[in-house]
Amino acid sequence: MKKYEGVNPWTKLSSEIKYDNPWIAIDEHQVLNPAGKPGIYGKVHFKNLAVAIVPLDEELNTWIVGQYRYTHDSYEWEVPEGGCPENTLPLDTAKRELHEEVGLVADNYELVLEMQLSNSVTDEVSYTYIATGLKYVGEKPEEDEVLHIKKLPFIELVAMTMRGEIRDALAVASILKVNALLRERGQLK
Repeated sequence: MKKYEGVNPWTKLSSEIKYDNPWIAIDEHQVLNPAGKPGIYGKVHFKNLAVAIVPLDEELNTWIVGQYRYTHDSYEWEVPEGGCPENTLPLDTAKRELHEEVGLVADNYELVLEMQLSNSVTDEVSYTYIATGLKYVGEKPEEDEVLHIKKLPFIELVAMTMRGEIRDALAVASILKVNALLRERGQLK
């Protein structure tokens, strides 16, 4: 078996946009695969970055949002999340989404996770922040969002995640990363 560490073993022969809307584009690439054989590769291009926020107060309570997710035809609980448009800083999006979804502003934001969400099919990248020094100012959901807000101890959110009650990939990764960091820092036992 050939090893291609750091080298792209794929040859792109051509590409064509098969679908395009304001949020995503789907490209079909005619390729030669690593074995040198012809094939196709589909790629979903996300036009926004994904941003998640785990707000934590002094008692290590957090806030989550519940909403119906059309794609999976199910109601889901998640950390506050949103799309970061081109030419916008992820931190600015984190501030906007925290305010819009749970009505909070924070004095401090710490970037704790950068992640590729599904790198075999999409180029979507995400950023997760811990927000502290919180103040409630009132939520401002977007017109197409129907959100329910729940405040709970962060440790209970971890338990919900471990029970499979939190299923969104970005939320799961963010919660587990923050849990590990808080334990490493001695803030959780």
